[in-house]
Amino acid sequence: MKVYAISDLHVGVSSNRAALDVLPAYPDDWLIVGGDVGETEEQLDYALSILTQRFAKVLWVPGNHDLWTVPANSETALRGEPKYRALVDICRSYGVATPEDPYPLWNEQVVLAPLFVLYDYSFRPADIPEEQAVAWAAETKVVCSDEYVLHPDPYPSRQAWCQARLAYTEKRLAAIPATHSIVLINHFPLRQEFARVYRIPRFSIWCGTTQTEDWHTRYPVSVVVSGHVHVRATDYRDGVRFEEVSLGYQRDWKQEKGIQAYLREILPGPGKPAQQPATQWYR
Repeated sequence: MKVYAISDLHVGVSSNRAALDVLPAYPDDWLIVGGDVGETEEQLDYALSILTQRFAKVLWVPGNHDLWTVPANSETALRGEPKYRALVDICRSYGVATPEDPYPLWNEQVVLAPLFVLYDYSFRPADIPEEQAVAWAAETKVVCSDEYVLHPDPYPSRQAWCQARLAYTEKRLAAIPATHSIVLINHFPLRQEFARVYRIPRFSIWCGTTQTEDWHTRYPVSVVVSGHVHVRATDYRDGVRFEEVSLGYQRDWKQEKGIQAYLREILPGPGKPAQQPATQWYR
């Protein structure tokens, strides 16, 4: 039995949706879905109706797109925490593990920990105050759509929602016995260095929080799984394997290879190398 991971399926894109339709079955294996399945409850429901038939178990974490309220001017559409809870309910209807559920145990010794940790604009230069971060990004004509369609209700800001999620998650992680190994799963990178937004570098402020920089050493972590930036890679830091597992938009992957070519094996995985290798990129 293996555990695979993929994120950023973006099934609202017709080619991605078509590729998901023909994804082969892996009846003995588990799948981690690292967020950005789509923008609506219907898209998540559609994707899970397929994935839960192709894999023995599925785990899910939300991405920023999943949390969007579209259309933005709808008076009846769910926003913020209520939207998130509705997504969790959809997952539970399929038996999919979420950040609100007990962490699944793999082979009796590895804890798979789906997380929902947002961002707080702290992935920015030290001389840029937080209150100026969005304006700083906008100077290069970069403003994330989250500013218009990812609402933090009932929290006063996305930063406040992020703080609440950090406190909730840290409490849960601290309760995991040190005898276990943990796979941390979050849509956003947990370290700023992995916010690899080379074409639009100031987009980094929407990519995570510096408060998770040391989580891979604070807890007994063996692997960290993330997506969001659409730059697939494997890295090692402090003996911990970091996997960016995005699929992305049409420009980000080769449709002729199929989604199955982009499933990353997380467990058992390649094992720890004797020396930390250079970054391994995936095209």
